[in-house]
Amino acid sequence: MSALPRAHELGLISCHVCGQVCRDTQVEHAACPRCGSALHRRKPYSCARTWALLIAAFIFYIPANVLPIMRTVSLGDVDDNTILSGVIELWVKGSPDLAVIVFTASILVPMTKFLVIGTLLLSAHRGTSWARRQRAMLYRLVEFVGYWSMLDVFVVSLLTALVQFGFFSQVEPLPGVVYFGLTVVLTMLASMSFDPRLIWDCQDDDD
Repeated sequence: MSALPRAHELGLISCHVCGQVCRDTQVEHAACPRCGSALHRRKPYSCARTWALLIAAFIFYIPANVLPIMRTVSLGDVDDNTILSGVIELWVKGSPDLAVIVFTASILVPMTKFLVIGTLLLSAHRGTSWARRQRAMLYRLVEFVGYWSMLDVFVVSLLTALVQFGFFSQVEPLPGVVYFGLTVVLTMLASMSFDPRLIWDCQDDDD
């Protein structure tokens, strides 16, 4: 069974912004007829930009976990909590469901993003045809998770909400929140910068 033709073989090009598929006129500065955005056969400097954003996100993720993200005051007892200690605090205070949500949004999701995007970059750099369909599914997973990245605000907002439940009398955000917010933004930009068509650039069709 012969391989299906690719877009460039059919003279087609798609818009990165609106998804419009149109004829590739080979014009250097062609624009999308629907939204007017510049058309590119590949996202410019995709791997370099994605690596830069991913590394920056990982660097910010270290102080986001080491530095305290909030200060809680309860009955005169002052505690500075990191992300992990905040999860433990929720669990101890009788909110295991909230603890699981915060752990998933703050630890599991970012680490999954780092691993998946790193795997996609390394495989694209090597030009391997290994598990291309599975890698495409991983990219869609990262895109889907990106829509829910704002779940990470549970790290602060859920603990702040506990004031209303009487667990804490005062909650004050600390610098770790800033680094965590930068991590979220940079991982989202990294997934947006990666060009998934790099997965299919390998000429060997041995899937």
